[in-house]
Amino acid sequence: MDLKPNLNSPVLADQVPVKMSSLGRSATSAPYWASFSSDLHLIIPKRRTFPNKLDDVRTSGWLDAMKASSPPRKKINKDINFDTASEEADALYLSWLKIYPSAISSFEKITNYAKGKTVALFLDYDGTLSPIVDNPEHAFMSSAMRTAVKNAAGYFPTAIISGRSRDKVHGFVGLNELYYAGSHGMDIIGPVKDSKRGKEVNLFQPASEFLPMIDEVFRSLIKNTKDILGSKVENNKFCVSVHYRLVDEKSWDLIAQRVLDIIKNYPRLRLTYGRKVLEIRPVIDWNKGRAVEFLLESLGLNDRDDVLPIYVGDDRTDEDAFKVLRVGGKGFGILVSSVPKETNAYYSLREPLEVMDFLISLVRWKKAEMATH
Repeated sequence: MDLKPNLNSPVLADQVPVKMSSLGRSATSAPYWASFSSDLHLIIPKRRTFPNKLDDVRTSGWLDAMKASSPPRKKINKDINFDTASEEADALYLSWLKIYPSAISSFEKITNYAKGKTVALFLDYDGTLSPIVDNPEHAFMSSAMRTAVKNAAGYFPTAIISGRSRDKVHGFVGLNELYYAGSHGMDIIGPVKDSKRGKEVNLFQPASEFLPMIDEVFRSLIKNTKDILGSKVENNKFCVSVHYRLVDEKSWDLIAQRVLDIIKNYPRLRLTYGRKVLEIRPVIDWNKGRAVEFLLESLGLNDRDDVLPIYVGDDRTDEDAFKVLRVGGKGFGILVSSVPKETNAYYSLREPLEVMDFLISLVRWKKAEMATH
């Protein structure tokens, strides 16, 4: 497996306005390309490179980045015509769908391409299998979704790749027949093969040496953010997440400054951001895309023409996996989003309920394919 460093900054793919003119692509860049023509204009921020020097959050651009990726809830304005606003939003989304068509409406195209191939499924958790919630401890998946994932794993190699700790996401999902890659792919285990022993197979932990440092930073962050109402610090084993979803926007610069003040003393750690979360990770060339490559190789499915990897995710961190699958046409990325976003995915789904429908349809298709052979 080629693990050459990739220092390109990830695509900003969070809920932000988008400009369609920045989404121009070659007609041959995807197996099933829908032509795009529209006078509608969206605004998507271009790839963002953060400053190397950790200084004041306002001058360094971090506060702007937090606001761009985590827009506050809209306040009700009696002068707004919500019917018109809704119509405009729907029109923009429909135009975006011409570039990133629904994986459900494009299901026949996907399965036609998958005929005779081994489909490997890679799934994010938050926002993909479970809804986004204010309290990350309450991000529970439905029993119907659990059944859909379990049934899919019975027909396809299936992995959950999450920014959560491996143990935490395993606790949410509760299925032993899956592969789990926690901490953005830095902690990977295989499924339980022997139900009597109930042992999982530890596959890879590329950042083990960072564990004492991560624990130290976690304790410091707990101490230094406890006075910020609504903040929550989560230890995800190989990374630390600082959630500000419940923090008043007036205090966002404060929480960012506290985080920056701590990690500037740890040059081997880096700060990234997601949807209303700041994440501290080891400075190693590893991400969800590398986790996909590692799992494909571990499964003996890498560099084969009869394999179709499909990755479903909703967050900026999933873009690394989308890019891996797009390069060389290895497979399909499916972005879960109800608003237009710039992405390296091929297809889209609106919400977790559509993800469940897609998984159920995949199993139904596979059963029918097996019945004809």
